[in-house]
Amino acid sequence: MESITIRNLDDDVKTRLRVRAAEHRRSMEEEVRVILREAVNDGQDGPCDFARFTRECFAPLGGVELALPARGAMREPPDFS
Repeated sequence: MESITIRNLDDDVKTRLRVRAAEHRRSMEEEVRVILREAVNDGQDGPCDFARFTRECFAPLGGVELALPARGAMREPPDFS
């Protein structure tokens, strides 16, 4: 992996970056990696949330109504005596 150095970073930017990293429970370095990855990604990666992906794919088809079976009486518990 390559590394880069960012010079002349404003103190305000560094402070906000530190706060943002703390909010996400990441190091500043990892926060910068995430920000850069998202900035250059431009939606090329697949969705990271499978449930959201599934809803987005099938929402245009409409919903499905499932018939719930009627609930009967509970059976007697086993007798171990």
